[in-house]
Amino acid sequence: MRSEASWGLKIAAVAGLLFLHLPILLIFLYAFTTEERTYQFPPPGLTTQWFGVAWNREDIWPPLTLSLKVAAISTALAMILGTLVAAAMARARFFGRDQISLLILLPIALPGVITGMSLRSAFGIMDIPFSTWTIVLGHATFCIVIVYNNAVARMRRLSGGIMEASADLGANAFQTFRYILLPNLGTALLAGGMLAFALSFDEVIVTTFTAGQQSTLPIWMLNELVRPRQRPVTNVVAIVVFAATFVPILIAYYLTRGGNDTAGMGK
Repeated sequence: MRSEASWGLKIAAVAGLLFLHLPILLIFLYAFTTEERTYQFPPPGLTTQWFGVAWNREDIWPPLTLSLKVAAISTALAMILGTLVAAAMARARFFGRDQISLLILLPIALPGVITGMSLRSAFGIMDIPFSTWTIVLGHATFCIVIVYNNAVARMRRLSGGIMEASADLGANAFQTFRYILLPNLGTALLAGGMLAFALSFDEVIVTTFTAGQQSTLPIWMLNELVRPRQRPVTNVVAIVVFAATFVPILIAYYLTRGGNDTAGMGK
C-alpha cells in the first residue's frame, strides 16, 4: 500500500514538473527551428541562424537597454529604501507596527493590474509625463518588498547586543554599520537585490501602465507575439530573458537557503 502511494506521488510530481517546465523547453526548442512562422512538431530542422538574426535586429536593443536600466535603478532604490525600512521595523517598537508592516508588504500581494492602474492615475493627477522614471517608480513598489523581506528576516536573527557591544568599544554609527551590520546583512541584501533585479527585468503588467509609448524587452516580446514577424527570434529573446532572470534567482536561492531568510517571500 505504501509502495503504491509512493509511486503515485512520484508520478504526480513528475507530471507537475512537466506541466511547469515543458513549455519553457518548447521555447528553447523553437529558437532553433528552421521554420519561420509555424510551430510544426517535431521541427522540420534545427539551425542557429536566428541567434545571428536577433543580434542584428535593431528594434531589440533599445527595449533591452531600457529594461536593464530600469531594473538597475529600481534595484538600487530598493536596496536603500528596503534596508532602511527593515532596520526600522526590526529594531523599533511603536504603536501600529504590525499594520505598517502589512502596508509595506501590500504592493507585492496586490494584483499587478491594481498597482498599475493606481500608479497611472496618480501620475495623471500629478501631471507627471511617462518616462523611464515612471517605470522605475512602478517597479520599485515591489522591488522594495523583496529587499525588505530578506533584510528584515536577517535582522531579526541578529542579536541587538552586538551593536551595543560595538558602541561600548568606541565605534561610531558608521563603523558599526560597516564592520558589524553590513557583513551580517551582506548575503541577504545581495540575494534580495538579485531577485529584485530579476523580477524588474521581466515585469510586464505594471510596466504596461507606467511606460507610455516606451517599450521594455518583455513588452517588445508581447507585441511580437501579437504581430509575429520572425517567431524564432522572439524565442531567442525569451532565452535571454530566461537567463537574465533565472541566474539571479538561482544565486539568491543559494545565498539564503542555509538559514531562515527568504529570497522573495510572497512573490
